[in-house]
Formats: sequence, C-alpha cells, structure tokens
Amino acid sequence: MSMFCFQCQEACGNTGCTVAGVCGKKEDTAQLQDLLIYTLKGIAIYAEKVEGDICNEVGDFIIDSLFATITNANFDSIDFTKRIEQGIAIKAKIQAEIGEVEGAAACATWSDSAENFAQVAKEVGVLATENEDVRSLRELLIYGLKGIAAYTHHAIVLGKRDETIVKGIVECLASITKDLSVPDMIGFVMKAGEISVSAMALLDTANTSTYGNPELSTVNIGVGNKPGILISGHDLSDIKQLLDQTKGTGIDVYTHSEMLPAHYYPELKKYDNLVGNYGNAWYKQGTEFASFNGPILMTTNCITPVKKAYQDRIFTTGVVEYPGVKHITADANGKKDFSEIIELAKGTAIPTEIETGSIVGGFAHEQVFALADKVIDAVKSGAVKKFIVMAGCDGRQKGREYYTDFAKSIPEDTIILTAGCAKYRYNKLELGDIGGIPRVLDAGQCNDSYSLALIALKLKEVFELEDINDLPIVYNIAWYEQKAVTVLLALLHLGVKNIHLGPTLPAFLSPTVAGVLVDTFGIGGITTVDEDIKSMIG
Repeated sequence: MSMFCFQCQEACGNTGCTVAGVCGKKEDTAQLQDLLIYTLKGIAIYAEKVEGDICNEVGDFIIDSLFATITNANFDSIDFTKRIEQGIAIKAKIQAEIGEVEGAAACATWSDSAENFAQVAKEVGVLATENEDVRSLRELLIYGLKGIAAYTHHAIVLGKRDETIVKGIVECLASITKDLSVPDMIGFVMKAGEISVSAMALLDTANTSTYGNPELSTVNIGVGNKPGILISGHDLSDIKQLLDQTKGTGIDVYTHSEMLPAHYYPELKKYDNLVGNYGNAWYKQGTEFASFNGPILMTTNCITPVKKAYQDRIFTTGVVEYPGVKHITADANGKKDFSEIIELAKGTAIPTEIETGSIVGGFAHEQVFALADKVIDAVKSGAVKKFIVMAGCDGRQKGREYYTDFAKSIPEDTIILTAGCAKYRYNKLELGDIGGIPRVLDAGQCNDSYSLALIALKLKEVFELEDINDLPIVYNIAWYEQKAVTVLLALLHLGVKNIHLGPTLPAFLSPTVAGVLVDTFGIGGITTVDEDIKSMIG
C-alpha cells in the first residue's frame, strides 16, 4: 500500500497525497509517521489500564511523538525510526507491568526490528480502516489529539503539567483501536474538544505566568544595521534562551511567522536585541529565509523543504527535524546551547530589507479586558456591530487571497479578532480603528486561540446572555493543519455554532460525518466574499 495522507488542508486534490506529500514529505517518511501513530495506539491500550497517574516518561513520549507527526514538523525518517524503537520498548515495559489486555487490537502486541518497519508501515496507515465513516471519525480524533499534544508540549517545557490531559489523550488514543458505535466515536471526538480547552488553558497559564500577560505592542517590520538571527515556530522558551545568549554580542534577533507574538510579552519585549519581525507566514520561508542572510532557528513545527540558498545556516530544535540540518537538543534541565548559531551570525550580512513600517498586536484576553469599557460602549452605541473571528492558519493556496479580500470588504463597524498565522493575510492592511479600538485585534499565536474563547465568554457574561451564539460574533476561520482541528473541536465543546471553515472543508471528513457536523453545529464552508459577508454580517 502506498502512502496516503489527508491530514492538512493542502491534501492533493482535496482528497489525499499518495506519492509524496504536497508539504514535501516523502513516502517513506509519511509511512513511518503512520507506524509511529500505530505504536502510540498500542502504548495507549496498556497505559489506559494504569491505576493512578501515567509516568512522565510515557506521557511525554506520547505527547512529543504526536506533535512530531504534525504537518511540516518532522521530515526525518531516521528520527521516526528511533521514536518507533523507543515506543516499542516503552510498550513492552508497560505490558510487563499491566499484563495482557484481552481482545486488544494488533497494535498492542506488535513488535519488530527496524529493518522491517517499512513493510509494516505500509499496512497500518489511514486506509487500514476500510469503512469511510469510521475512518473519518478516527482521523478527526487523532488530528485533534495531535494539536492537543502540541499545546501540552509547550506547557510542559515551561513546567506546567495536567495529568487529566495526559490520561484523556491516552483514553482517546485507545478508543481508536476499538470497535465502537458511531455515537460513541462522536462522544470521544467531543471529549477531545473538552481536553482541547484544558490544554489551551494550561498553556495560557504557562505562558503568562512565565512571561507576563501580552500587552498592546507596536512591532517593527523593517531591519536594523547589525547581523541577525531569525527565529520561527512557536516555542517561547527557545526565544527567551536565544535572547539571553545573544545579549551583548552585537547580534539582533528577529521573529518570523508564528513567533511574532513574542514581542507582546513583557518579559520578552524588554530585550533590546529583540528588534523586529521579519517576513510573513510560514509558507514564504523559502524566499524570506534566503533574503534574511543570517542563520535561522526553527522551533516546533512549520518548516518547509529546505532550499540551497540557506541550507548551511538553518538549525532545528524541539520536535522539528529535517535531513541534513543541524539539530540542537536540550540538556537534562531544558537548556540549549545556541553558541554555534551566534558565531555563525557574526560573519553574515545584515538582513535584506523586504518591507518597512510596523504592526500592532498583543490583544490577548487581559489586554482586551482592560479595554472592556471601550468595547462595551462601542457595542452599545452601535459603533461596533460585529466581531469576526478570523483566526487559524495561512497557506500557499491561491484561494486564500479570499481572506485578504474579506478583511478589506467588511463594513467599517466590524472588528476582526485573530490568532495564528492567518493574520498575515490582513494584519498589515490600513483598516483603522473604531473609537481607539484597532479593527484587527491580534491575540497571538494559534497557541493563543484560548484568548478568543475567553473574550467571547467574557462578553457573554457582560451582556448577560444565556447562549454564546447570541453574541455579535461570527466565525470565519482558515485552517491548515492539526492544531486548527483542535481549536475547532474546542469551539464545538464550548457550544459555538455556525462556524465557517475554509478555504476548503477537510478531506478527512466523509460526506456522512460532514453532514453530522453541519446538522449538529452548523459548520459550513466559504463561497465568495460578497456572499459570505452578506450571510455572516448582513
């Protein structure tokens, strides 16, 4: 069986990638990724039976491995092979403690040597589940778990853990191996939505307790006159360590893509060597990394196939790995040595300027709550008629120009609430403000989508509404990868309905499952800018 992958929005033909991923992932790597998921399901069958807390070794392995399989995170077959071997060993250890699980799926007892992984991987991928609707619900759940794992990983890095999240992930993983009814499978999907909210809340606490609450900030998008290091991805611990190590070296640090919100945190923005944001969303890194001139550090996910123009000055860390690219690991205390990157930067040219000016952000929940009186008065006076949540992901598909056009075309009495790299479609537009409130309120990374939920819940409380759907908020969300699936499940758990999802509906939703989501939650796609503004805003 050849590879089959349809976990991201760019799945070939909106059906699935079967030869190589549109993301650039090769067939053998994609199949090993499937085998790692298969191994994790086997571990979960035993871990589900553990009384009390699941040990950190097992929980962290499951979380980090799920995260490594997210689109554009890990392209290294060697690393996946090592992870599978480690997973087999972990599974054997738990199996010895728990004993056999009666009626367990084959993934519980599977074990083999690395030279046979490629053959086994061909038999355990997505299409191993023959029933289309069962497959759809199982994959919807697994993709939600991948996003949950990403959020939880970031929180763990900052010392925050929640055992109920780990146990919930394990229970959901184990459920995928069982012959369940459709209602029961839907129940686990909704359980993942509940866990998603907990994971995002945990990460929010980890970030704000470590770096302070994001605050209104103006970010330079031009360049300085010193050599620089460009840092992309999502890991705030990595940029904190990089800023500490570059202080006083004559090297500037620039953020890229989802690292932009680092500028909003008080404990990070105080560094003089954090000088600005360079470029746009993840998919433009091929040209933007080339013009930056200095070294690049990729944290977490969102790496694309590395080009020759910068292959000798890009580094990875965390779950990100790419063949031939130097990987920087943490020591037992989580510390990373970036000295090689810093020394390399000293001999490079200053970044080539690709734009000038500034952008404004930092509208996470506490900053918006600080503006609550202004916001409430604007709504009551009619100055603000609607809030439009345009969070999520950006991507290279030409149809995503829709989101720029949509932002340009909405009425002047509307405000955009955003988080994630989708904002790069409109965060540099001159949309002005309403009574001092900017018309684009950027809460931060996709990891910060929790802020948008808290803002909605706060407005529901302030306006004394019984139903969150009675708020003057509509949802027009762009998705690309699995963390967006997690955010969607979280919103469904919170009771939000009538979400518009684009630029295409997920390929992994079978017609039947899509129909259930439409009938139950009012989920829909997008059409044209004019039609959607008419239907969403009126």
